[in-house]
Amino acid sequence: MPTANKTSPTKPSKEKAPSSTASKLAASLAKLGLRSDMDLVLHLPMRYVDETEITPMKQAAMQGGQMRQVEGLVTACDVQYRPRRQLVVTIADDDAQMVLRFLNFYGSQVTQLAIGTRVRARGEVRHGFFGSEMVHPDYKVVNENTPLPTQLTPVYPSGVGVSQAGLRREIRSAMGKINWQDTLTPALRAELQLCEFAEAVKLLHTPPADVDESSLEDRSHPAWQRMKFDELLAQQLSLQRAQAARRSKSAPSFSLVGEISNAFLMSLPFALTGAQQRVLSEIRSDLCAPHPMQRLLQGDVGCGKTIVAALAAAQALDNGYQAALMAPTEILADQHFRKIAAWLEPLGISVVWLTGSLKKKEKQAAREKIEAGTAQLIIGTHALIQEDVKFAKLGLVIVDEQHRFGVDQRLTLRNKGHDEASADKFIPHQLMMSATPIPRTLAMTYYADLEISVIDELPPGRSPIATRVIDQERRSEVIERVGAAAAEGRQIYWVCPLIEESETLQLQTATDTCAMLQMALPHLQIGLVHGRMKPAEKQEVMAEFIAGRMQLLVATTVIEVGVDVPNASLMVIEHAERFGLSQLHQLRGRVGRGSAASVCLLMYQGPLGLVAKQRLMTMRATTDGFEIARKDLEIRGPGEFLGARQAGQAMLRFADLETDQWMVEQARDVAQRLLKNQLPDSAAMVEAHLLRWMHNKEEYLRV
Repeated sequence: MPTANKTSPTKPSKEKAPSSTASKLAASLAKLGLRSDMDLVLHLPMRYVDETEITPMKQAAMQGGQMRQVEGLVTACDVQYRPRRQLVVTIADDDAQMVLRFLNFYGSQVTQLAIGTRVRARGEVRHGFFGSEMVHPDYKVVNENTPLPTQLTPVYPSGVGVSQAGLRREIRSAMGKINWQDTLTPALRAELQLCEFAEAVKLLHTPPADVDESSLEDRSHPAWQRMKFDELLAQQLSLQRAQAARRSKSAPSFSLVGEISNAFLMSLPFALTGAQQRVLSEIRSDLCAPHPMQRLLQGDVGCGKTIVAALAAAQALDNGYQAALMAPTEILADQHFRKIAAWLEPLGISVVWLTGSLKKKEKQAAREKIEAGTAQLIIGTHALIQEDVKFAKLGLVIVDEQHRFGVDQRLTLRNKGHDEASADKFIPHQLMMSATPIPRTLAMTYYADLEISVIDELPPGRSPIATRVIDQERRSEVIERVGAAAAEGRQIYWVCPLIEESETLQLQTATDTCAMLQMALPHLQIGLVHGRMKPAEKQEVMAEFIAGRMQLLVATTVIEVGVDVPNASLMVIEHAERFGLSQLHQLRGRVGRGSAASVCLLMYQGPLGLVAKQRLMTMRATTDGFEIARKDLEIRGPGEFLGARQAGQAMLRFADLETDQWMVEQARDVAQRLLKNQLPDSAAMVEAHLLRWMHNKEEYLRV
């Protein structure tokens, strides 16, 4: 969540009306998702500070390193210039004095902290050159009769244009306006051993001084338990209602598994694995149903999801409908197009390619085929969801790497097959694919309205990948290994995190690395591919590498997914400490796709932080995508799995999927009972609870 910039000048926390206009404040609050009184009330503190006591300065000085609050009169206020410009304020009480040091400050503070002003300051007490001091303390100007708070002071997630004082004022105002009626009946609260909603919220915003601070901090306090349960229940109700609503809608029933599907299967030079056959059976069963399929197909890198998706598309084609496959990058979309077109075009199927990089005439020709229905299977990128792309009879939508798309984008593509003006009110079936396995807890919480299929078996012949973690000081050894692999006829990836030099992150860049490797290995054909190249240039380089005419490919993460070169058996990942676990696993999956033993070298720059060390050790310890996903969830939370940034939707704010697993299951069970009308006042509880917690966000949970 956004927090105030710690390097900005310290402002006094005076409880005054903000100088900005109400409309500016409203706009700033809206950026935090705070648009209604209930939004404000549910904007709960992230921590608390204890301003209920004043510590005498003499005593505070003896407790160095502790957070303390002191009060005294200003005896000196000077702008000093050694060693750097800073505001140095001295305050004194009856027995001692203390320095308040501000390295960043506003000119108005010099006037505000004039000699004789009474100041209450809170910060960490340090022993400075001239005695005890606080650096950048929180402070306020007070008078001799200003009372101390009787409650802990909340600190809220904030952002630009919203001060803590402003947030506290707005939240206090909102708490005086909302309807406090509990959404859960007394009987249900008693069964679940939950406190009242009003009691929980009021305690969290204004906790008494004698509250158990540790239980507030670790969110185990009964007030936090009520908030977490309410949040999880709202989510489960919404997802389960979405599933029921989807089942009430119509979709084309693809009951025929016919000539195209059978000829396709017969033409394959390999047999499907048992896991692929099981998953295909689940998908075919869904496609026969008269309501829209919404299935997530997940599996580790290289498990063969593409062939299953192509077979699902073949079933749509057998029944006279179009299918569309959308991928997040042109490289991945191109990989799908080449592979699937090679399978289906010999069977007489029209496979059309549509991306933003096509020339105007090519785009127009593709759009005309799509609208006329002569294009049966359409593969592309975000270009598929442009307003001028109209489908004749879209029956199946396939979204690869679905977490890389925003919710709006997935919803737009699905709606391409839903024509309100037509008598045919069908909604297309939807198959989403992810090579990032979803941990069970996450699946229960965020995908409760989806059917989930898992390909948990790799095709035979895939070679194991050995992973090594190596300090970048040993770069010369790595370069020697690259040369040796190329001499054996193998191909190599070298992945870099940045395209060009950054002053803030002094990392080896792709362009510099490519130049360095060309000097070190002049006998090799070396290519470079990155996200800022024109699509045609990228495709040209990739084609050379795929054809085997290039031994070494230096790349950024544009090759993270979809690139399939069986002869590539060595991957070097530069500055591996800068990548997330999911990215590292995806990148590693580009090798080990043939019969040769494969190696992934994770080069790092020390010293390593705790999280980076955890990631690299996890990568070295396992190649199991599900174990890596579980560890990734533990380290980073659910955002990366869900496409949270693209969707713009907040993840769970209060509940924690690791520690609150039991509550997820409890909320799911209560949601089922409420929706089946098994409890008194079930319908009223459902509507009131969703109105309070979800507002207009339900539509986003349905895709």
